[in-house]
Amino acid sequence: MCFDNTSALVEGMKVVVSRMIGAIARAFLMIILIATPSILVPGVSQESGQIVAIVAIFAAALTIFEYASTYPGLVEFRDAPPFNRIRFAALFATVFCLSVIVRGQTDNSTATQFLTSVGMLIGQAIDFPYSPVRFVVSMLPENASFSDMVLLRAAAGMSYLISLLSMAVFLIALRFTEWPSKSAGAFNVWVNLPTFDPTTGGDVVRRLVRDARFNIALGFLLPFATPLLISAAVSLFGSMSVANHQTMIWTVAAWAFLPASLFMRGIAMLRVALMISSERKRNKRRAQGSGLMPA
Repeated sequence: MCFDNTSALVEGMKVVVSRMIGAIARAFLMIILIATPSILVPGVSQESGQIVAIVAIFAAALTIFEYASTYPGLVEFRDAPPFNRIRFAALFATVFCLSVIVRGQTDNSTATQFLTSVGMLIGQAIDFPYSPVRFVVSMLPENASFSDMVLLRAAAGMSYLISLLSMAVFLIALRFTEWPSKSAGAFNVWVNLPTFDPTTGGDVVRRLVRDARFNIALGFLLPFATPLLISAAVSLFGSMSVANHQTMIWTVAAWAFLPASLFMRGIAMLRVALMISSERKRNKRRAQGSGLMPA
């Protein structure tokens, strides 16, 4: 009996240590993500660097609190990889590539030329009337220079390409890993959807499908609505300029990342609804096969 208690204690300590190490590693990655524009883009002021440091520390503390805790907080699909890993990789790739493109304005190199060329190619290909890129470019003031327009179009094209690739990678992961049923053991709705209350509002499957459709529709409309909202804010607080490189990087990254994230969240919720529905059908067949009526 003593040996069993000792083994259980050791296993529990291993789980706690593993969870803490994972939380610290994720917090370190969050710091790198937030600090990337300040590191790569030249000419960052001391005040801006201090603000970035404060935001990075806050994001790291929040990440440690979320992933080191046993109980869920705000992060969805915390124990259902690779959902959050794909989203983080997409956001980091977007911020990194945009920072390299902006760096190319003062430090011309092979990497900056390559990423700028790819961004310009994609941006020009999808810069047609009423396209999301056209809406982004229209945020610039009328007296904006041609170089500012080219820079913003290249940034929008690169970020849009990364968002499309991230959704493709997520769909491929769903296809070959049978997510979420085989992601990391048993799928816990409470842990992975902490803001979703399954005990209120009717049938869980119906609510999941409804929320999934809402997220997909919002993800489709957001690339068009975000520039309009920013333009409305610009009319109150002044014209947007790409002179503030960090503001431009985070604005364009959010413009491309948030719709892709909503698309992936909607698809993920549809998969969870399908998993719950399939489990209900299996339980019903078992009950019928054993001659018992389902509860």
